[in-house]
Amino acid sequence: MEIYVVKPGDTVDSIAESYGIPVSSVIYNNQLVYPYSLAVGQALLLSVGEDSEPSYPAWVNGYAYPFIQQDVLNETLPYLSSLSVFSYGFTTEGDLIPPTLDDSFMINAALTEGVRPVLTLTPLDSNGNFNNFLITSVVNDQAAKDNLLNNLLVTVQERGFQGVDIDFEYIRPEDRIPFADFVADVRNFLSPYGYHVSVALAPKTSDTQAGLLYEGKDYALLGEAADSVLLMTYEWGYTYGPPMAVAPVNKVRQVVEYAVTRINPAKIDLGIPNYGYEWTLPFVQGSSRATTVSNQEAVRIAIEAGVPIQFDEVAMSPFFQYEKDGQLHEVWFEDVRSYREKFSLLPTYGLRGMGYWQIMRFFRPNWLLLADTFRIQKD
Repeated sequence: MEIYVVKPGDTVDSIAESYGIPVSSVIYNNQLVYPYSLAVGQALLLSVGEDSEPSYPAWVNGYAYPFIQQDVLNETLPYLSSLSVFSYGFTTEGDLIPPTLDDSFMINAALTEGVRPVLTLTPLDSNGNFNNFLITSVVNDQAAKDNLLNNLLVTVQERGFQGVDIDFEYIRPEDRIPFADFVADVRNFLSPYGYHVSVALAPKTSDTQAGLLYEGKDYALLGEAADSVLLMTYEWGYTYGPPMAVAPVNKVRQVVEYAVTRINPAKIDLGIPNYGYEWTLPFVQGSSRATTVSNQEAVRIAIEAGVPIQFDEVAMSPFFQYEKDGQLHEVWFEDVRSYREKFSLLPTYGLRGMGYWQIMRFFRPNWLLLADTFRIQKD
């Protein structure tokens, strides 16, 4: 496959004709919507050559909530190795709390497609926020921990899960070792039954990185404790921060370069964002709030505003500004160019695979590029 960047005067017909490919192929690959308008600077994925089997194997995980649309799930599953259902909570006594919505259809669909369904365990409170008091209560209390382990085993067996993903954030620094021990305990408890245990890691670049997101996550200890890890290499650009790329590849690379010095690269999955953000300008720290946009929606906004899409050669990410009702806006998102840069890190550093946050919106160009780049692993 080839990536083409739209130039002034281009149309879907002219691009297809210049490459000698069907117009329908350009439309399908890029989920173009009638009347098939394009933005200058928009990256298109074109099928221009013969299919060949990619050589680099990659494990591909996707996170999803139980309110995912069935058609989105069905279209995405062929490109996944595992599906992480978000999420199961727990009490201070170690009782498991299932999602509010029934996740059976997700588990069954994954199993039918040969995809590993994974129970995602999170310390979320009733407001949907990460609660480090819950973490402290369980990882330091053997009775609560034993209860949680038993509840996890019963649940994965009864519901058909094939693994557990531990996604704990804002761990207190004093719980750094107890948390690593907890992950090891989950793995040791579930491994005899054939269940895979993974853990999500905040994007650190050093052992001594300060901040509540980082100090409780010991890369070396957690890399030993779990079967695999996910580097959450996204959210540099985030809801309450200034406009910038969600996952600038220069920052992502720094995390990977640190991680491979502490963890076996064959255990590492790279976090991939499937979304962007839109900010209103000027940005005011403490009061500005970005809104989430899909990659498709970002391009649609640029087309409707009649502005070109730019590309940051350092972050390797697309962005643009536009004005509406006298208000200036800035949008950063992902396209096949930014995904290609992130994909290149896997063979460069010998990583196991990648994990998408999240797959609630189907973005076909990404999945086609992924399948053209990697041999997707299946159980």
